[in-house]
Amino acid sequence: MPVLRCSLLLGRNPCYSHFLHTFSTMHVKTNLLPHVPAEIRAANRRIRELVRDGRIEEARAYFDSLSSRNTVTWNSMMGGYLKKKEILKARKMFDEMPKKDVYSWNLMIQGYMSCRSSGYLEEGKHMFDNMPEKDIVSWNTIISGYAKNGRMEDAIRLFDSMPERDVVTWNAVITGFLSNGDVKEASEFFKKMPIRDAGSISSLVSGLIQNDKLDEAEKFLFEYGEMCFKKADLVHAMNTLIAGYGQKGKLANARRIFDAIPDFGKNIVSWNSMVMAYTKVGDMSSAAELFDQMKNRDTFSWNTMITGYVHVSDMETAAKLFSQMPYPDSLSWNSLISGFTHAGKMELALHFFERMPRRNLISWNTMIAGYERNFCFKEAVRLFLDMQAQGEKPDLHTLSSLLSVCAQSAEQQLGMQIHQLVVKKVIPDVTLNNSLITMYAKCGAISDAKRIFDDPTFRRNVVSWNAMIAGYASHGYSIMALELFESMKVLKVTPTYITFISVLSACAHGGLVEEGRSCFRSMTYDFGIEPRVEHFASLVDVVGRSGKVEESMDIINSMPLKPDKLVWGALLGACRVHNNLGLAKVAAETLMMLEPENSGPYVVLYNMYVDAGKWNDADEIRIVMERKNIKKERGYSMVDSRHNRMNSIP
Repeated sequence: MPVLRCSLLLGRNPCYSHFLHTFSTMHVKTNLLPHVPAEIRAANRRIRELVRDGRIEEARAYFDSLSSRNTVTWNSMMGGYLKKKEILKARKMFDEMPKKDVYSWNLMIQGYMSCRSSGYLEEGKHMFDNMPEKDIVSWNTIISGYAKNGRMEDAIRLFDSMPERDVVTWNAVITGFLSNGDVKEASEFFKKMPIRDAGSISSLVSGLIQNDKLDEAEKFLFEYGEMCFKKADLVHAMNTLIAGYGQKGKLANARRIFDAIPDFGKNIVSWNSMVMAYTKVGDMSSAAELFDQMKNRDTFSWNTMITGYVHVSDMETAAKLFSQMPYPDSLSWNSLISGFTHAGKMELALHFFERMPRRNLISWNTMIAGYERNFCFKEAVRLFLDMQAQGEKPDLHTLSSLLSVCAQSAEQQLGMQIHQLVVKKVIPDVTLNNSLITMYAKCGAISDAKRIFDDPTFRRNVVSWNAMIAGYASHGYSIMALELFESMKVLKVTPTYITFISVLSACAHGGLVEEGRSCFRSMTYDFGIEPRVEHFASLVDVVGRSGKVEESMDIINSMPLKPDKLVWGALLGACRVHNNLGLAKVAAETLMMLEPENSGPYVVLYNMYVDAGKWNDADEIRIVMERKNIKKERGYSMVDSRHNRMNSIP
């Protein structure tokens, strides 16, 4: 039988949890019986400890060294293999066991039934049919396995043929229906249950929430829960409902459930769930009020509050709370660092990063991405080199951030080195390949970008198409950009608003006015995309560059959106090229109001006045600039830095 992936989902299956509890208790008791020699009891205890710690190889070596074993010894070792999902090794042990008990059979069947493979499921059923003796756990295990794998007809057929059922049986079937989205059948089965426990109502509530049936979950909780149980028995289910309402932003509902739990019954999960519900919607005052009332807090409580303040950009309070936290973990540190990077406070981010007692990959990635986001390109590369020196291996996120650094700084040589790391260190996903396309395209290496785009192993998404079209457009390959756009439509890849910005840009650079107009109309009529300001700016650019400046102004006047600096900048550029001083003045004066400190519109208008011989108007512009202390920005050019690279990746 081929080695197939399987997942035991230990502890998530109500049937298996019951099974483990029952038989681990039985094995402990069996292990303590007087007729079990002390050395075997000690050996069994040692194997269980090694298995619990995940040290399976050591456990097996110890097992092999034993001169005496009993059934518990074999079962413990077999359970260790199943816990590590090594089902073939577990089966080999099962077949070699000199004596098997019902626990041995149930354990092995559970291993098979937890695998997402029809072959393994059938093997589990075959073992079940051939068991010398079955107990209720055997039945529950096979039913739960079928239910978890969506084979509800098989599960129900076994359920109907069971000699006896317990509450775990019913719970397993209900959980199966809910896992497969059959809320109606799950609800009907729940109503038919002859006896329920707190796990029954918890499983139903949790499953209904996962199926987006929160109101039904609350109805069942209070209609059946209060009928059968004390409030203290329902706390787990009520906590789940609080969290469910919190995820949906229904704070009033979440708070109603929270307040319905008696104060003596609220546990730390209740408090944390309600605090998180507030932080999720940014209501930090209510979250803080509840947090202050908590008599007991755990690390999760503190991290929820710190992350909440980070999300609302209140870094001062986040840092203050962090300083009060008794034992911050890596999540606490990383949340604070991330907050500072998003706020553009890289010095503070670096301060906390350097103070971290132990950094993980997320810490390094957060800082590198922060430097990239804040245009600190040299610092990003320098930190990456430090990361390598300290033995931390990059992942997809690390390399994607570095490729973005290379793209924005036009560091093609460095980008090529990062590309080599991608080939050597990771299996690139679509996001990383898109970053490579963007990097090469922005560096002008269009052929390299196209080679990655055309790679038959690359599963492209719309971002891939957008990146390649943008690359063509930005480097003047207008026809190729439009041809790629047509190919995109032929292959039924739905364009986004970003696609049309690039296509319109290509039309502007290529002087393709009719194509630009057609593209703009198609965006709305064929794809239902409402034009944004960026699209209008591109259309103004397309029309204006062709010399139809007055028509560009008509487009601006008919816009349903308020034109921004991009729109007026496109018009001013067109006026400069085609020497339309009247509209240039309108555009420039509007830009001066939108960006009072930007020297660009002043300089353009000044130069146009000079070219037209209007020296008095030109002097007036210069006087206004001096009075407002507006300095002309220095021009600069990007140059090939292959002989003066930021750094070299070893």
